[in-house]
Amino acid sequence: MNKVVATRDDTPTTFVLVHGAWHGGWCWNKLTPLLRAAGHQVFTPTLTGLGERAHLLTPEIDLATHIKDIVSVLEYEDLHDVVLVGHSYGGMVIAGVAEAIGSRVAHLVFLDGFLPESGKALTDYAPMLPTRDDGWRVPALGTSRDFGVTDERDIAWADPRIGDQPIRAITQPVQLSAQLYDSFAKTYIQLTEAPWFVEAAERAKRQRFRSYTLLSGGHDAMISQPKAVAEILLDVARFERRAQQIDSATMTIN
Repeated sequence: MNKVVATRDDTPTTFVLVHGAWHGGWCWNKLTPLLRAAGHQVFTPTLTGLGERAHLLTPEIDLATHIKDIVSVLEYEDLHDVVLVGHSYGGMVIAGVAEAIGSRVAHLVFLDGFLPESGKALTDYAPMLPTRDDGWRVPALGTSRDFGVTDERDIAWADPRIGDQPIRAITQPVQLSAQLYDSFAKTYIQLTEAPWFVEAAERAKRQRFRSYTLLSGGHDAMISQPKAVAEILLDVARFERRAQQIDSATMTIN
């Protein structure tokens, strides 16, 4: 998985990449060129209060805010048959998006991410995180090195961009339909050096996700090994292309 062959696709896939806690759309910068070179459409929105939108950070921002951020991207960009990719906390977000606007979603990809059950918040799967003195801003657990980034240039680039997470984003439960996950093709990518998502990965295997990949490396794989992640996502795109061809053939026969 060291080489990505950038063969352009006549049937491009639309990817919406949703970052995790403390990050922003910037974290996908090494990955997106690899998907676009293969002819795919890629959106990397930043959730409210993070990244270049840190100036909007307030105590009122919650998980519902971040779900609405992504729903709005799909609506305003008029996106359909979307492959939603959620990294880490982004798994909570894409599950909520699939619940809210599932008719526009084709595939859910959890990149070392939370796989939430209805009525559960991130804090149901991880210990309560310490806040700053104001009680609502949650600082990052560490630097990008703690998230598995090892290249010094990547660390120097990522660390100044990591910011606080609003506490209500991790304490607000997500509400999901009982059979939500059965409605979509699903892929789970587990990183070997990130122990926080073992339970989510095990549930993904039990739920018979279309694809489960154990990828050697640290949590922020889109920074530390973008080619490996891109190859998995390009496989998802090929799967979606075949699914669309089957649907088209079925419609023609009918």
